[in-house]
Amino acid sequence: MALIKECRGFNPQFGEDCWFAENSTIIGDVIMGDQCSVWYSAVVRGDVNSIRMGNKVNIQDGAVLHCTFEKTKVVLGNNVSVGHNALVHGCTVEDNVLIGMGAIVMDNCYIESNCIIAAGAVLLEGTRVESWSIYAGVPAKKVKTLSPELFKGEVQRIADNYIKYASWFK
Repeated sequence: MALIKECRGFNPQFGEDCWFAENSTIIGDVIMGDQCSVWYSAVVRGDVNSIRMGNKVNIQDGAVLHCTFEKTKVVLGNNVSVGHNALVHGCTVEDNVLIGMGAIVMDNCYIESNCIIAAGAVLLEGTRVESWSIYAGVPAKKVKTLSPELFKGEVQRIADNYIKYASWFK
């Protein structure tokens, strides 16, 4: 069973049909919607501030979600995929976003809906990502506009697949 731990009087809260890997960690002021999953060795640490997730959010293996004490929160919309070993810290991510493997999203970043943050990208503090964009590089910059085909083939497909994958473990 996942490590689900109270901190500072806050107990994590979950919607329906969620799944958490046995060695995932979910701490403190965390509220997530329906059909979410937190995968192996992932950490969702709402100890110093709040973490909010919509529906159909997947936090993949080794990813970390955290905040800055009394300054920044994490807010993830619906249909968000956080790739393996990504770091998402004190930022807002709207609906339908794929954060690639090993990406880093720093405090006060704002990612609008329908975007891809490429694997290994580093969004510096305060970066705003416009809708229908693909950001890549260090520091991350817009490299192209996200096509409807790529959106369906990557962002939507991955979010839907992680609901299927989680069902294998329930």
